Amino acid sequence: MSEAGNEAGKLDKPAAYRVLARKYRPSNFSELIGQEPMVRTLTNAFATGRIAQAWMLTGVRGVGKTTTARILARALNYKTSTVDQPSVDLAVLGEHCQAIMEGRHVDVIEMDAASHTGIDDIRDIIERVRYAPVSARYKVYIIDEVHMLSNQAFNGLLKTLEEPPPHVKFIFATTEIRKVPITVLSRCQRFDLRRIDAAMIKADLARIAGLEGIEVEDDALAMIARAAEGSMRDAQSILDQAIAHGGGAVSAEAVRAMLGLADRARIVDLFEHVMKGDVAAALAEFRAQYDTGADPAAVLTDLAEFNHLVTRLRFVPAAIDDASLSEDERRRGAEFASMLSVKVLSRTWQMLLKGIPEVQTSNHPVSAAEMVLIRLAHAADLPTLDEALKSLENGGTLPGTAPRVNGTPASPGPANHAPASGGAGAVAQARMPTANGGAQTMRLVETMRLVEAEPVPTNFVAPPEPAVEAPPVPVKSLADIVALADAQRDMAFKVLVKRCVRLVRIEPGRIDVSLTDDAPKMLLNDLTAKLRAWTGRNWLVSLSKDEGGQTLAELESTKRENAFLDAKSDPTVAAILARFPGAKIIDVRIPDAPEADEAEVPVEPPADDDET
Repeated sequence: MSEAGNEAGKLDKPAAYRVLARKYRPSNFSELIGQEPMVRTLTNAFATGRIAQAWMLTGVRGVGKTTTARILARALNYKTSTVDQPSVDLAVLGEHCQAIMEGRHVDVIEMDAASHTGIDDIRDIIERVRYAPVSARYKVYIIDEVHMLSNQAFNGLLKTLEEPPPHVKFIFATTEIRKVPITVLSRCQRFDLRRIDAAMIKADLARIAGLEGIEVEDDALAMIARAAEGSMRDAQSILDQAIAHGGGAVSAEAVRAMLGLADRARIVDLFEHVMKGDVAAALAEFRAQYDTGADPAAVLTDLAEFNHLVTRLRFVPAAIDDASLSEDERRRGAEFASMLSVKVLSRTWQMLLKGIPEVQTSNHPVSAAEMVLIRLAHAADLPTLDEALKSLENGGTLPGTAPRVNGTPASPGPANHAPASGGAGAVAQARMPTANGGAQTMRLVETMRLVEAEPVPTNFVAPPEPAVEAPPVPVKSLADIVALADAQRDMAFKVLVKRCVRLVRIEPGRIDVSLTDDAPKMLLNDLTAKLRAWTGRNWLVSLSKDEGGQTLAELESTKRENAFLDAKSDPTVAAILARFPGAKIIDVRIPDAPEADEAEVPVEPPADDDET
């Protein structure tokens, strides 16, 4: 009786719940989403028999690296009653498929490099690769987060990775590809798994919701797809949480409250208040969103995303068809894109990028967010830099501006969003009441410190006469270049040209040279830059394959040696040397020689022990 009761209890016990990310994990290449380039490459490789010995899978979390590794291990060991070879067509479940996908096959070894980082773990792999697989075709090693291995572990793996036994395959996965040594990468075929498009994530979530029999609002799916940031696993986890939060039905309001998001329609309203410069309405809308549970930093982040959407719609109108956008975002985003200038949108983007970190690190996020909104609304009333400079030229009047009545900004309608004004409701004038009840128009004298509070000069100032450019300095030889360096007092460059440059050809604007072995690597770049600065024209300096002539230093050395040989053979000099024992020739000077040439002759003669 007790045994029968126990058996009945086991049968009636419900199966353990599996989260959506595990339940709907892809089991073959056709179910992978958003990785078509990798699937196409692997399909062609398997079809032609060009199967590598190692693969490196990289990408952000949740795009399917480990899943792809298991599918690849399944494809390598695919075997059915009719197929006994590696295949990417995995429609029929093979002998080893179920065990591989569940991570319990004896010949598919999965190792987490985060907990097995040392050389001892790699030595264990190296020892075991010598043995043939137990039942499968290949012994497959899947190493996840491979960038966590130590340098010794990487070095120990290199030889085995380059020349593994024919029955061994390696599959690596990492989120930090830059931390993997290049010596390891060069031995693997690398696949970069891309972030999954939000529209694809939304469509797959709708499919999963249908299979689960869960009613999910379209806006809720769009929110989850955006929050996942290209990660299908994150999206499925959020959907799983939303189903539990909503008690079986998923509404946009429930997802918004769960994620701490603001209503996208209310974000658009907040954006409109800010662009109009209506500080009171913007702060009231922000407080209303905060009271419903929205995080201040998340509100500003959503505001920045909508600002980016509006800017993108100005240049890519087709972006309005994005499935992750709500109807309000499509319609009103297109309206803002047609009314706001890129200058204002760029300024708003920069201010939000600076304000979001301030809110995240502030002890009072709400106050910090309100100050950011106040700055944004205030900037919406101000002209851009170009308009401020133009106001100086036009006597302080900006085109297409709206008046500020009694110090209160007017609330412009859609017409005030003209791109020519640089922003919605840009204010350039103020009207102050006078003693007689009239209105005196005062020019804007300070705009974000771009215009100083000083009267604009009305006297005409004649422009300066254009400077007469000096004619280019002719350069016909290396000696001319040395002379220019000497004139510019660049002695170091002068010595390098004389010692390292061999002239092959020279013509106006072009020099072909060859360099000595000890020439600096940047000498040609320096020569090009200095010739341009010294001669007033552009020069093309090329490195020629021809040897070229002698360097100036070699020419001077030859000239010096010849002068000493001539002096030695002169009868008068020989008689002097014979008359005075210990005398030697230390210098040779030609009468009436130019001083520049004299300066080039060195003091010390070449070594000659016979001259005394």
